[in-house]
Amino acid sequence: MISKYLGFDSDYIIIGLAVLVVILLVLWIVNIVQIKSLKKNYKVFMSGKNAKTLEDTLIKRLDEVEHLLKANAANEKNIKKIFANMKYTYQKIGLVKYDAFHEMGGKLSFSLALLNETNDGFVLNAVHSREGCYTYIKEIIDGNSVLVLAEEEQEALDMAKNSRS
Repeated sequence: MISKYLGFDSDYIIIGLAVLVVILLVLWIVNIVQIKSLKKNYKVFMSGKNAKTLEDTLIKRLDEVEHLLKANAANEKNIKKIFANMKYTYQKIGLVKYDAFHEMGGKLSFSLALLNETNDGFVLNAVHSREGCYTYIKEIIDGNSVLVLAEEEQEALDMAKNSRS
């Protein structure tokens, strides 16, 4: 009687409801299979351990993580300190060996330039002769010397300034 007022046959309603019941039945079966699989995995996870040992394991791991975080913070602080100190260490080197008097028969004299990151440092010049060895040092500030540099000293300084820091 309702079907006459709505304008369609009641057979279509019954078929639609039957299809809906079949779909719900299939979904119910899939759900049961998934729950059984989840229960099986849960039993495997919990087998051999009680809640107390699991809690102890978690607390131990959290303590280890906290210790690692503190150690990491200390390492970062130390690395920053090392980088700050590196600016003042001699890290650029230039070395030129030469024969100061041409009668010695060997390159026994040398000029050594040592510079830090900001090109501050010194040039050490050692002149070797028959009478002895004489060493001179000249201060370098911002890549330049207040005193006049010999050719070999300037070459060592240029070598140091162009070296990779």
